[in-house]
Order: sequence, then C-alpha cells, then structure tokens
Amino acid sequence: MLTFLLVCPAVFFAGVIDAIGGGGGLISLPVYLLAGLPPHMAIGTNKLSSSMGTTAATIRFAKMGHINWKIALFCSITAVIGSFTGASLSVFTNEKTIQIFILILLPFLFVYLLFSKKDFSSFARNISYKTYIISILSALFIGIYDGFYGPGTGTFLLLCLTRFAGLDVLDASGVTKFINLVTNLTALSTFLFYGKVYFLLGFVAGICSIVGNLIGSGLLTKRADKILRPAILGVIGIFFIRTITTF
Repeated sequence: MLTFLLVCPAVFFAGVIDAIGGGGGLISLPVYLLAGLPPHMAIGTNKLSSSMGTTAATIRFAKMGHINWKIALFCSITAVIGSFTGASLSVFTNEKTIQIFILILLPFLFVYLLFSKKDFSSFARNISYKTYIISILSALFIGIYDGFYGPGTGTFLLLCLTRFAGLDVLDASGVTKFINLVTNLTALSTFLFYGKVYFLLGFVAGICSIVGNLIGSGLLTKRADKILRPAILGVIGIFFIRTITTF
C-alpha cells in the first residue's frame, strides 16, 4: 500500500506535466526506483502507466483535430528507426559522452527560452514540404537520442516541431503525443515479452496517469501559450539537475 501511495500521486503529476510539455518520465521513473522496484521492472512498469496516459492524451488531441496524421505517421516511422539506431549505438558509446553534451546544451536552451520575446503561437505557419522535412528529421535525430539516452525526448521533439518545423502548439503537441505513444508501446512490448512489468502497480498508476494527462491536455488547449513555456523551462531545469546528480 505504501508503494501505491508513493507512486500514484507522482505518476498523476507526471501525467499532467507530460501532457503539457513532455518530460513526465523525469518525475515518474525515479519514483518507481525510490519505491524499491529493480531498474528493469521500474522502466517496464513506467512504460505501462505512461503508455496508458499517453493513449488518453493522444485520443483527446485526435478528437479535437490537433494531429496531422501524415506528419505523425512519417515522424513515428523515423522515430522508431532512430530509436533502434540509438539503442545500437549505445552499446559502443560511453553514456558519459552524451551526458556532457546534455549538460552543455541545456543551459543554452533554458536561457534561449527564458529570454525569447516570441511566444509559441508566433511560430505557426502554413504547412509546407519544409515542415514535413524538418519534422521527419527532428523525429529521426531525437529518436536516436531516445534510444541512446532517453530523458526529455518529448520536450525536445515538441520544441523542434514548434520552433523549427513551425507547427502550431496544439498540432505539435498532438504529433508529439502520437510519436511518444508509438515508441512507448514498442518499448512496452519488449518489457512485457521479458516479464519486466508489475501489472497491478502499473495499471493502477496508469489510471492516475490517464487522469493527469487529460487534465494537462485540457489546460494546454485552453491556455497553450501561457502554460507551455514555463512547463518546458521547468522540465529542462529538472532534467539538468538530474543529469548533474547522475553524472
């Protein structure tokens, strides 16, 4: 019971954050580990609960028409290819290398967002071939990062889709959710195959994740530009602190 009382509120909060700006795993996974789950069981169980929450958020964005399915499908394919490539590269590369890169990148990204005078809505433009190309390439390279290291993948993809590909905030969030759902289900199937999931804990926490994702996606659709920037700044800050402490 203590495990459930520790995990479920944290997963709910992670769901809210994840639906708004990504990065919910930065909150939920450490809590699973803190609750005493072995690392692989923690990751697998976290994939179950986060997949349930991401499914709810994806359905909500889809019903509101905020998923460009052509972009989402192309991006999900390249994200899976990138994730497989990154996982393969991780076997031959020292993880400390990517951590050093992250420690250099995050402060610049934080300062850029903090002092940027433009809000996210000002980046929306008509969808063109350039939008498709940048979106697909972003999914590929961030997919490589996801397979190699992982934390903050949704946040980085959301930033690329809005700031560089030029998608509207809600459309970018919808595409990001769909890609996250595809990659989460792919990873979850692997953990299920090897029996690395605590079903009862993952399912109950997954219900909390669903509620959190629905609340978060509702807040985002109502006040996207006011909520997204502070949420992403918060995720980047948490990610930076976590990277330092694990370095």
